[in-house]
Amino acid sequence: MALKDTFKHLRDLINNISHDLTKAENGNKAASQRVRTGTVKLEKVAKLYRKESIKNEKATKGQKKSKKSSSSKKPVAKTAVKHKAVKTKTKAKSHRAHPRAWSVKRPSAKILSKKSVAR
Repeated sequence: MALKDTFKHLRDLINNISHDLTKAENGNKAASQRVRTGTVKLEKVAKLYRKESIKNEKATKGQKKSKKSSSSKKPVAKTAVKHKAVKTKTKAKSHRAHPRAWSVKRPSAKILSKKSVAR
């Protein structure tokens, strides 16, 4: 489905659900069922919309929209300011993860039974 088709499908579903919702408020049981099934369909289409919109944003990310008129902006005068390069030291990590020592399974205390004590 294309993004425009998904828009239209979402809009139609929302209109149908809202129409049936007003009927369901008045006690129409069939309309209540249509609202419940419509919300399930709405969920699926909404997930599809999210996927398609993200895909569309990634596809159009590098493209810039054309400017209508840039004549209204005045050019900014550049000032000749020299900046000194400042070197910063990287902070040492306060905590480094150390591998854990091999864990040794300790023997658990055995409960003596009456038979082993009697022997």
